[in-house]
Amino acid sequence: MSGSSSSGLAIEGYASVFWTPDHGDDVVAKGAFAESLALRPPARVQMLHQHDPTAVIGVWDEVTEDTRGLFVRGRIFDTAPAARFCAALVKARALDGLSIGYRTRRARSDTARGLRVLTEVELQEVSLVTFPLLPSARLRVAA
Repeated sequence: MSGSSSSGLAIEGYASVFWTPDHGDDVVAKGAFAESLALRPPARVQMLHQHDPTAVIGVWDEVTEDTRGLFVRGRIFDTAPAARFCAALVKARALDGLSIGYRTRRARSDTARGLRVLTEVELQEVSLVTFPLLPSARLRVAA
C-alpha cells in the first residue's frame, strides 16, 4: 500500500502556514520556528494524537520551515493501539488535520486586524487532529 512500510505509515503536510490567521486569531510569521528548529532535531518534536502526551503515535523525520510554512514528514508506527487507530483513520482519509503545540517566545499585536503575530515560538509537538485550529494545516499519505 502506498505510504506504508515496515517502518510505519509515511505522512507529510503543513503543520503551520505563514501569515494565515487561525481560528484563535493568531498568525505565524515566517522565521518564527527557526531558533527552535536549530535547537531541537525533528525526532524530539513529538508526534501525538489530539495533543495527548500519552498518545505518541510515531516520529517526525523532517520538520522544516520553507517559504509556505512549517513542513513535516514522518511515520505513524503500528506498535500501539492508538497509532494503529490513527494510521487506519489517515488511510481512510477520516483524519487529516495537523496542529502545533508550542510555547510563545515572542509575539506582537496587530490591532488593525485584531490578530496576534507569533514571531518566535518554541515548537514542542505536532499532533494529528480532527479539527485543526488552522484549517489549512493538513496532512496526506506520502508517496
